[in-house]
Amino acid sequence: MITLNPQSLPSVTFACGPAQALKSVRESFLYQTRFERSHRAADLSYEGLYKEAEQNLRALLNVPADYTVLFFPGGATSAMDAVLWSLTDDSVSGLDMGAFSHLWCEHLAARLPQKIQKHFLKTFLPKPPKLTDSLVILTPNETSTGVQLPDDFLLNAWNNRGPNTLIAWDTTSCAGGRVLPNAYDVQLFGLQKCFAAGGGTCALILSPKAVARAKKISQKRTIPYFLDLTNALAFTPKHQTLNTPATLTIWASNESAKFMLANGGLEKMEQLCKLHADYLTAWAEKTDWVKPFIEDTKFRSFTSYTLEITDPRILDKDINDTLAATGLENLKDGLKKYRTVKQNSLRVACFPFVDLTGVSEYQKLTAALDEIVRQLR
Repeated sequence: MITLNPQSLPSVTFACGPAQALKSVRESFLYQTRFERSHRAADLSYEGLYKEAEQNLRALLNVPADYTVLFFPGGATSAMDAVLWSLTDDSVSGLDMGAFSHLWCEHLAARLPQKIQKHFLKTFLPKPPKLTDSLVILTPNETSTGVQLPDDFLLNAWNNRGPNTLIAWDTTSCAGGRVLPNAYDVQLFGLQKCFAAGGGTCALILSPKAVARAKKISQKRTIPYFLDLTNALAFTPKHQTLNTPATLTIWASNESAKFMLANGGLEKMEQLCKLHADYLTAWAEKTDWVKPFIEDTKFRSFTSYTLEITDPRILDKDINDTLAATGLENLKDGLKKYRTVKQNSLRVACFPFVDLTGVSEYQKLTAALDEIVRQLR
């Protein structure tokens, strides 16, 4: 056996990717994520982080045992695109309830072949979409407007779907903060909301029926390589990804999942989100300048909450500029609404980690908002 003296060996990586990082980065806690390692390495994929992260997601979200869980590079938008191209047969329908569901329905789906029938309903208050199309795309919690599809709506869609219909969800704004029924063939979500893990990689969950559809469509028409889910599925037995993922994102989401599992599971996380949202509702009812944008509580999201400003003298821009002017890093982005939402409004995250102890941070926020409005008036 050949032996080498470790003391005489270089202390950097010569791998061609992921490559050697800046010294200050390597010496930080980020190095624990092994972001300089090949994503094909056994101790990172099928014997390490990726496998563990998948298993924890399965346990937390109660994913059916025969469903496939994978990490898809590029974030939720690329996963939406892949779902459309790989799982739409001859028709697709869905609900356009805000910026992100609009992106899925109108911008991404519009690029599918013209012969595919497209049926999209634009509405703030959910109405049943056409449930006999080959693919139905839904957003249980819309990030921008704060619309929520309640459980009975989701179950009704599932129970009344056509025999060849797949139900696909974008749960980016609620996965990890809402207990959802197992009434889907596809669930995709970015990891930057309830899991607070940044972008670059998202989770994608597929039923056996969805996997079979992907194989069928791949043989039926030409699909861009990256959007052909059969290519990503080929790597799932070894818990690997189609190309190099954002390992830091997977690591951070796994840390979040482990915390959630050890601290009451998804049920406790939902309780926290509802506690935060209920506090905002009670506060808004006491003010004379703001109200919940979605007035019907049945359809109001408790994970991402949108507040409409009712006093024309108060502008969301003035509030956000004031928060940013404090110089505090956590307030630089303020409570900015999504750019396509025209209403004078604020958007507040009610995710679990915003306040794990209750509502004390929300009390500080609303007190600050009340003072800002007092001075603006």
